[in-house]
Amino acid sequence: MPVITNINDLKRIYERRVPRMFFDYAESGSWTEQTFRENSSDFEQIRLRQRVAVDMTGRTTASQMIGQDVAMPVALAPVGLTGMQHADGEIKAARAAEEFGVPFTLSTMSINSIEEVAEAASKPFWFQLYTMKDEDYIRRLIQRAKDAKCSALVITLDLQILGQRHKDLKNGLSAPPKLTPATIANLMTKWTWGLQMLGAKRRNFGNIVGHVHGVSDTSQLGAWTAEQFDPALDWGKVEKLIEMWGGKVILKGILDAEDARMAAKLGADAIVVSNHGGRQLDGALSSIRMLPEIMDAVGNDVEVHLDSGIRSGQDVLKALALGAKGTMIGRAFVYGLGAMGQKGVTAALEVIQKELDTTMALCGERSVEALGRHNLLIPEDFGGRWQA
Repeated sequence: MPVITNINDLKRIYERRVPRMFFDYAESGSWTEQTFRENSSDFEQIRLRQRVAVDMTGRTTASQMIGQDVAMPVALAPVGLTGMQHADGEIKAARAAEEFGVPFTLSTMSINSIEEVAEAASKPFWFQLYTMKDEDYIRRLIQRAKDAKCSALVITLDLQILGQRHKDLKNGLSAPPKLTPATIANLMTKWTWGLQMLGAKRRNFGNIVGHVHGVSDTSQLGAWTAEQFDPALDWGKVEKLIEMWGGKVILKGILDAEDARMAAKLGADAIVVSNHGGRQLDGALSSIRMLPEIMDAVGNDVEVHLDSGIRSGQDVLKALALGAKGTMIGRAFVYGLGAMGQKGVTAALEVIQKELDTTMALCGERSVEALGRHNLLIPEDFGGRWQA
């Protein structure tokens, strides 16, 4: 087990061990990748306010997200193709999250199916839904999530049309990977990954293949998926999905105060301030830069979470201090998964919790519940250089 001191340690191992197309899938954004970069770099503009001579004993990072007890207010975000980053990736990530005491969110575009993850887990997990044109499939997919006892439905709102990610097109991204000369040459350098994948439960999209009429294998999947994301998704359809689910709902992909108000009006249990990790609208503002405005708009009406750009416990602390009740990590846990499987996901969570705990103490706080803007030094123009 190598010495892991930060998330970038895991990222370096991950890049060595995972095929290029899957590394690029995680480590990329749309178009020029401006939003992808600024999601992380904007955290650096916020500084921390050091306090001393404060009793730091008895600290805790424990909290709640949508009423669920968590070891720290960090959930594993839904990430497609996780099972191609490491064999049985969704199962391993779910187990790591469960043992650590944080929520795991399974993506619609997962490799391991809802049923496979439910069989491997002993506690309920969250399920993320992409809305698609095939309404019968969506109804059955929601029912499958209910049958698996998923404790929350995370509806992603910002993928009606797929943002173009240049690297995915150039790599010919697919699951399993297409065996072109370039792919074969790269796979030959990733033999550990290849041996693990030989023993994987599956290597295609478990929530789709075999569950959609006319899609029985991966050769038919690409055409179906390309046509299925629903560009007609509106608040009326969102409301119907909430009613169909009948349980706790998190609306993900909110980056505007007006949209946040609409989500709160529909009765969502939480919203996630997110720009899909910079993978959709390039040129949008970072999630952390939009968080203060959204908190001012709906902070008392709905629980607010944040994702996109979090790579450390300090990032988590800054989001919490700006008012978020929870955060989501995607790339940070994928780095760990690709690097060392379940142990790597655990390592990522341990790094983030240690950074959160230490930073919280040095800011003079003993509980994440006590964090607030008084712990931060925020640039005067952080949220106000742009006008609509």
